[in-house]
Amino acid sequence: MDTDRPALAVDIGGTKLAAGVIEPNGRLIAWEQTPTRRDLDGEQLWRTLDGLISRALESAKVPRPQALAGVGCGCGGPMEWPSGLVSPLNIPAWRAFPLRGRLEERFPGIPVRVHNDAITMAAGEHWRGAGRGTSNMLGMVVSTGVGGGLILDGRLIEGTSGNAGHIGHVVVYPDDGPPCVCGGIGCLEAIARGPALVEWAQRHGWRPGQADATAKDLAADGAAGHQVGVAAMQRAGKALGIAIASAMYLCDFEVVAVGGGLSQAGALLFGPLEEALRAHTGMEFTKQVRVVPAELGQSAGLVGAAALIFAADRYWSGG
Repeated sequence: MDTDRPALAVDIGGTKLAAGVIEPNGRLIAWEQTPTRRDLDGEQLWRTLDGLISRALESAKVPRPQALAGVGCGCGGPMEWPSGLVSPLNIPAWRAFPLRGRLEERFPGIPVRVHNDAITMAAGEHWRGAGRGTSNMLGMVVSTGVGGGLILDGRLIEGTSGNAGHIGHVVVYPDDGPPCVCGGIGCLEAIARGPALVEWAQRHGWRPGQADATAKDLAADGAAGHQVGVAAMQRAGKALGIAIASAMYLCDFEVVAVGGGLSQAGALLFGPLEEALRAHTGMEFTKQVRVVPAELGQSAGLVGAAALIFAADRYWSGG
């Protein structure tokens, strides 16, 4: 897109809502965020998001919607795409919520594009992050949920329904794995998502009964040598490595960029991930893949949402 106007970028996940204003080169001008509250109904959550967007626009000194090149949004899935009816597994208040329609009402006359939040993370990392210059990559978000986005031959792959890349629901433990919120058994998300790790760790004696314990706390205790914390990160890393190995055989990636809150655990997570990945990738072509932390960190989803506007030829085909 040939424009000097910035875009509004929105990132909606089970942990936080974020909104920012981004220049055509991918630079984040200003951004705001707030926790995703579970005690709100669908309309209250929308009003919370609407207020967050207003604060971000005010911080960036954007006077009116027409000063924007467009609005890009990533939201937890699944969703009906490209209509933008969202039903995030980790945001129960929204079921078939018309997110794209609401944003179009809020910002008439400019492009509004909504995609899965893990897909926008992958687009951001390919456009301006760890996958820049590559043709084939997987972007992953490991946080309240586990999701992914596919870039093959330099373009985002949407699949039949726009939900391609849902690596969080690749089955890694089919026989004795835990139940998943999707209804399956032994999915990667059921093991590696932050709340599932906390539940597992508490059952094994880590901070039992502490209702506000988080995966960040668990990773910090693991880094300090707490045995259960270390074991939890090993559990998550092994599951991630197995899932990535399966995806690698299918798609032949150059790089896998892992973002989301849990990715900040560093070597505690990436060590067992690499060990499991190498144990399950025996063929020569699979050994080329690099698994790296998301270069854009927590802003990857916002940058990728902007890519839906500024680099639509590669990352958007939804009209």
